[in-house]
Amino acid sequence: MNEHNILGAILAGGQSKRMGKDKLFIELNNKKLIEHTIDKVKKYLKEIIIITNQDNEFFSKNNLTTVKDCMEGQFGPLVGMLTAMKWAKENLTKCSWIATFPCDTPFFPENIIEIFIEESKKKESLIFCANSHGRKHNIFGLWSLDLYDKLKDDLVNNKIRKVQDWTEKNKIKNLEFKFEDYDPFFNINTKDDLEFAKKLSKKIK
Repeated sequence: MNEHNILGAILAGGQSKRMGKDKLFIELNNKKLIEHTIDKVKKYLKEIIIITNQDNEFFSKNNLTTVKDCMEGQFGPLVGMLTAMKWAKENLTKCSWIATFPCDTPFFPENIIEIFIEESKKKESLIFCANSHGRKHNIFGLWSLDLYDKLKDDLVNNKIRKVQDWTEKNKIKNLEFKFEDYDPFFNINTKDDLEFAKKLSKKIK
């Protein structure tokens, strides 16, 4: 499976303040944190970009396409989504959707990508986001390129900054995931989180 009409966009624009250093390149099980996400996404999606404002030789050495935010300012993850949409519209003629993933959630279930692909074919909504046990994980989302103009207007003119505020304004379909032993959407923000992730990875091997 290698979809051509969905662009995979890994959002890596955070400043890692709570970690104290750039968490993208912190290693978990001998792989950089961002590699865990890249390796899962590239199994299913032909085109992948990394939304980041930094330059690092890791990206060039691994032939990864990086794209800087298309707007300057404190816009949060929404500007990353807009940037991915803009890049897709300009570079991929067959692309209709972007699928977004955070760079710091190494245990997320791969079948979410398969579900994104199936939902894109049904076209029952313009936005699909992960939800588990009453908690929304909006960075794990599938977004129609038809939303580009609306998202840009809401960022510039309506000053919307939170992903959830924007999804609630639009027709969103929540994709429900259940888990028992651990939260696969657990993300790593601090050194304590990293230690927990190391212990968790040993349990779920």
